[in-house]
Amino acid sequence: MSSTSGGPAAPGRRTPQGAAAHAHAHHEGAGGPHREESPWALGGAMFAGVLLLVQGVLGMLVGVAGIGRDDVYGRLGEYVFKFSVPAWGWIHLVLGIVLAVVGAGILRGALWARAAGVALAALAVIADFMWLPYSPVWAVVSIAIGVFVIWALCSERGPAAL
Repeated sequence: MSSTSGGPAAPGRRTPQGAAAHAHAHHEGAGGPHREESPWALGGAMFAGVLLLVQGVLGMLVGVAGIGRDDVYGRLGEYVFKFSVPAWGWIHLVLGIVLAVVGAGILRGALWARAAGVALAALAVIADFMWLPYSPVWAVVSIAIGVFVIWALCSERGPAAL
């Protein structure tokens, strides 16, 4: 029988009703029905990878500057988190290298990189908060970038989503 007569469709052909049922079943999974995704979330994950890569490179530069000269950054007043500038330089250098590697992994679509990106962005936000008296404007900008990266990597629901 043909698909126009209400009978079964030929193998490999879908009726309009069957196609709709297939599309509905395709978007439902273990997590329940498909939710509409924000265009911000769809492009945000790729942008988050770029931001992590750039933030990593900039962190490496901040780290090298702090290691090379301990008077390149001045501290604003007394602060609880007292590390030497070279110590902060090593922290930023190591964190920058790891952020750059994870950012490159996100751009390649690696699931491990997305999970690591969330964790490392959170760690970078904490480090930037502790870095506030040394470079307040950059620390606040970097904290905002980290918060966006966390949101973007947690909100996308693509095939490589967490």
